[in-house]
Amino acid sequence: MPELPEIEALAHHLRENAIYRPVARVDVASMSAVKTFDPPVQSLAGRVVTGAARYGKFLAVEFADRPDDQLHLITHLSRAGWMRWHDSAGATPPRPGRGPLELRVHLDHVGGPGFDLTEAGTQKRLAVYLVHEPREVPGIARLGPDALALSAEEFAELLRGHTERIKTLLVEQTVLAGIGNAYSDEILHTAHVSPYAASGRLGPDQVDALYAAMRSVLTDAVDRSVGQKAAELKGEKRSGLRVHARTGLPCPVCGDTVREVSFATKSFQYCPRCQTGGRPLADRRLSRLVR
Repeated sequence: MPELPEIEALAHHLRENAIYRPVARVDVASMSAVKTFDPPVQSLAGRVVTGAARYGKFLAVEFADRPDDQLHLITHLSRAGWMRWHDSAGATPPRPGRGPLELRVHLDHVGGPGFDLTEAGTQKRLAVYLVHEPREVPGIARLGPDALALSAEEFAELLRGHTERIKTLLVEQTVLAGIGNAYSDEILHTAHVSPYAASGRLGPDQVDALYAAMRSVLTDAVDRSVGQKAAELKGEKRSGLRVHARTGLPCPVCGDTVREVSFATKSFQYCPRCQTGGRPLADRRLSRLVR
């Protein structure tokens, strides 16, 4: 799933390539992806792109060319969604339900440059909204503070009073916006903190290490990602990961074997030596198989 660094890089790419270009046409290939109906997305024709922004893991394209009628095309790419820039595209409207294309925006002229919103796989969760204010999107209205906007003191205060596992808290968007499964694994590994540690019971040194790791992991990923072509961002993300999606491989820090804890629809990875004092965490899926 695209997280804070990738969404920031996609917004930067749009700012570099789409600003001041008028919308020629919007093609909707999947009506189920569009979650708003007033105004309709086709009403963007003739509007001019004036900016691009990130709200947590939401990507926004801004149309403020009419001061009395500002619009924001906002998308949540979910697990398998992506934004693809194109220098040219077919002029024939896409057939609904065929292929990964969910929505296409033609800029300058039909068939010219623009961007596609796509989603692979069968579980279609990509969501598109056209709103006058970003907070009209329910997911944005519920977002907690952005992970890169917090001071060390604010981060420490955020952890106080929480009893859930720190892994759970880091990915809860209503508490802390922008971090997902992959970068939470990387942050916890960098900070040498167990994913199962209770959020509110971390010592001051652990909280400081966790905050420093969050800042360094995310800013390093943003620096690597910004300026990359959209098509190269996924590969850039994978190349920078040290434990996430590396089950069975040696930890690049200590050489121990990276382990995994699996749930019904997701999993996370960690290094026992770096994070849990050498003790493997309970994996309910494997425990059931051993019985």
